[in-house]
Amino acid sequence: VQLQASGGGLVQAGDSLRLSCVAFISTFSDYFVAWHRQAPGEQRELVAALVAGGRITYADSVKGRFTISRDNAKSTVYLQMNSLKPEDTAVYSCKIYRGLGRPIYWGQGTLVTVSS
Repeated sequence: VQLQASGGGLVQAGDSLRLSCVAFISTFSDYFVAWHRQAPGEQRELVAALVAGGRITYADSVKGRFTISRDNAKSTVYLQMNSLKPEDTAVYSCKIYRGLGRPIYWGQGTLVTVSS
């Protein structure tokens, strides 16, 4: 299963970006979706997840600024990022998964750099 992420780039603090991740899988709607990020020298962390029943989880650091969404018809998950901060600089990776013991599929990551 291939996931292709895009939308990263170099922006200034306060700007917005929208990340996209296309999943090349016919059963995309059966999967939960999530975005993670990894900053230089840091561990990967969960940014946002959209799971069963439409429940959404956000990292405290992005609440009110980031929005995760999905379009099942396009097999795509999005991450709208507003009011970006330099501390949001990281490689952002998308993930689709079903749950414990099931396969997890990752995208290749897209770099977001926020300058002050």
